[in-house]
Amino acid sequence: MPDINSPGQEPSEKRPFIREKIARPPMTRRQLIKRMAAFVFIAALGGAAAGASFAVMRPLAEKYLVEQPEEESVPVTIPKDEPESSTGAGESGTAPGESQPGEGESQTEETEGESSTEESGSLEEPETETEEETEPIEEVIESVLETRSYSARDLDGLYGVLGSLVREADKGIVEVHSLRQETDWFDNSVETAGLYAGAVIASTGQELLILTPDKAVENADSIKVTFGDSTQADGMIKEMDTISGMAIVSVDVGQLDETTLMGVSVLKLGNSYSVKQGDLVAALGAPAGLVHSSAYGSISYVARNVQVADGVSRLLYADVRSDAKSGTFLVNMAGEVIGWVTDMYDEEGQTGVTVAMAISDYKSVLERMSNGYPVPYMGIYGQEVSGSMADQGIPQGVYVGECVPDGPAYNAGIQNGDIIVRIDDKDIATIKDYQNQVEALNQGAVVTVVVQRKAIEEYKELEYQVTVGAR
Repeated sequence: MPDINSPGQEPSEKRPFIREKIARPPMTRRQLIKRMAAFVFIAALGGAAAGASFAVMRPLAEKYLVEQPEEESVPVTIPKDEPESSTGAGESGTAPGESQPGEGESQTEETEGESSTEESGSLEEPETETEEETEPIEEVIESVLETRSYSARDLDGLYGVLGSLVREADKGIVEVHSLRQETDWFDNSVETAGLYAGAVIASTGQELLILTPDKAVENADSIKVTFGDSTQADGMIKEMDTISGMAIVSVDVGQLDETTLMGVSVLKLGNSYSVKQGDLVAALGAPAGLVHSSAYGSISYVARNVQVADGVSRLLYADVRSDAKSGTFLVNMAGEVIGWVTDMYDEEGQTGVTVAMAISDYKSVLERMSNGYPVPYMGIYGQEVSGSMADQGIPQGVYVGECVPDGPAYNAGIQNGDIIVRIDDKDIATIKDYQNQVEALNQGAVVTVVVQRKAIEEYKELEYQVTVGAR
């Protein structure tokens, strides 16, 4: 019998494959609900996971992948103060024979007032009562002050008020660490550090600006700033002024957390023109040589129109302990900075007296420094030509008492005894005119300075080209 599977032979019959289709039974309503619930649960779980991942990764993605728009830097503006006009006793500010402004009007109003009083008959009695009440009240106050005996509790209360003021103002004081890399005798690298006090005087929202002695940043390789809660941040030199002996250090607020920022106070710059002899002051910063120390005292003397480089200034003398090298700031009873202590005016034999630069005379300088601009510098010590000098034939202008050696004015050829009468197209009649004009210049600018110089029989006009320097 032939093999049906032998090669080359056809099978005797073809058998079709069996095809079957398995039909699943339909889901019950309960199974359908369970499956839908599982689907919803898985979808919700996935959405929650995606949301959490997005929340975690978004800050990192924005920081490293998204190009951040540059925020515009807000310039620092420091309002200027005007010196108070001092009018002595008997000075009215008007020419002889002229009536005071409003004098006739006042008399007319008083006459009209008297007429009204007579007509109404109701104002004479209150005026009499006011006059009768005023004098007894003053007498009572004087009597109480004369007879009052003060106790230790009163003194303690007074110092308690001063202590509260100092503690609040001290929130604006920081430590400025100056780090320098030096080499010893054996060629070993040595790191030296200096510790100074700084006062936070402005905030731009992006950085804190700190006023500190120029020695704190001079030749520094790096600067560290420590805040009241011991948080330390990197500082950067914004600008410095070797003439006034101060510098501005900036700290990026991005280095500080919210708690540290909330604990920092920006000290307001007060009006030093209003400071009078006898005013109470507090010394903050490092009056004891240690940062965050304090002392109390009063203003013993105010020196006006002291010649300084390219202008005049006031000096505040106070009977308060201080340390100029470490950084000491004077504040008034409102907690406002009115000056910083300097040792540039220390005299031999002068002990127990603190000398401070008055803040109002340097607000323009501090504004420029806070915005990163160098302070313009000509380098002269001058004064206005007084009436007696004018009687001797000296032209009106700024008399050059001294040209700072190797300063811009000195190098240009200006000499002691010259009278500065014009800078570019601005006439110079007073020392304030000169100071305002110099403050408006920029480092590196070349300006024409016109002077009057004494010749054999007359003054001759000379022009000099002065390249403005930086302090």
